[in-house]
Amino acid sequence: MAQMNMIQALNSAMDVCMAKDPSVVLLGQDIGYFGGVFRVTDGLQRKYGEHRVLDTPITEGGIVAAAIGMAVNGLKPVAEIQFADYIYPGYDQIVSELARLRYRSAGDFPAPVTIRTPCGGGIHGGQTHSQSPEALFTHVCGIQVVMPSNPYDAKGLLIAAIEADDPVLFLEPKRLYNGPFDGDPNKPAVPWSTHPKGEVPEGYYRVPLGQASVVRAGAEVTIITYGTMVHVAEAAARQLGIDAEIIDVRSMVPLDVETLVASVEKTGRCLVAHEATRFSGFGAELAATIQERCFWHLQAPIERVGGWDTPYPHAFEWEYFPGPQRLSAALNRLMEAG
Repeated sequence: MAQMNMIQALNSAMDVCMAKDPSVVLLGQDIGYFGGVFRVTDGLQRKYGEHRVLDTPITEGGIVAAAIGMAVNGLKPVAEIQFADYIYPGYDQIVSELARLRYRSAGDFPAPVTIRTPCGGGIHGGQTHSQSPEALFTHVCGIQVVMPSNPYDAKGLLIAAIEADDPVLFLEPKRLYNGPFDGDPNKPAVPWSTHPKGEVPEGYYRVPLGQASVVRAGAEVTIITYGTMVHVAEAAARQLGIDAEIIDVRSMVPLDVETLVASVEKTGRCLVAHEATRFSGFGAELAATIQERCFWHLQAPIERVGGWDTPYPHAFEWEYFPGPQRLSAALNRLMEAG
């Protein structure tokens, strides 16, 4: 075991996969010589050569299209989109080609493509460097959607994604890359900035796709969340002294419905939280699923907390971000109801 932050864990995952399987290749803007804008691929081109770690032009549609071509010819490409905000020029290739390749070929052509991309706020990136577009992809049949919340899961889930025979969109919360922080070096760390690194095996291991994680066991209320918001949920539960059970979804597609249902049937209360815009966010699907499966066990209406229905601001980033105070308010409403 080694102490790693999320950047180091993701780098280790790709290193392990490339050493194990010569068909694994990386491509993306500035990922080779420069090592990626967040240095997630640092050193991999020097180790494996330019033929396996390819720097591409600024063409997201071209990156995805090239990855599709590689996949149907026997490779396992891992494509990086520099920011999730930039993925939209490649959206048609992902939705119309990549996601449907196995279906339209009657299973003749699998599509083992992993698309990595940093998402969410935390670096004062404003409206064009802070988006969380997961809901746009969970609606698309044929794509698996994953978002880790800690270094251990990040490495194990990425290895599982690279080895999968179907496409995986792998969203990386940039706020957690170096550990949670408040984004301003002149301010003290926010109260929930407590997990800069974690213990991660240096070698090969997998965290299966489609399995949620019970981060914190509890009996009074269930908090269902993912990514950065897992840490926010832990902070809110601690601050209130509530015996909350916190579920890290990890894989939005496929979704581990059984773990979610078992928890809500036990606690009778449910809060769904995510950083993305609240309206039509993935939390709506989670809430609907819980309502359908757990109606007779609910002691209070399901609460949802998300980002405001506005573009992600720059100057007021922490007012936009759904922090512990907003989760605490929702938890108080849940505990007072019913």
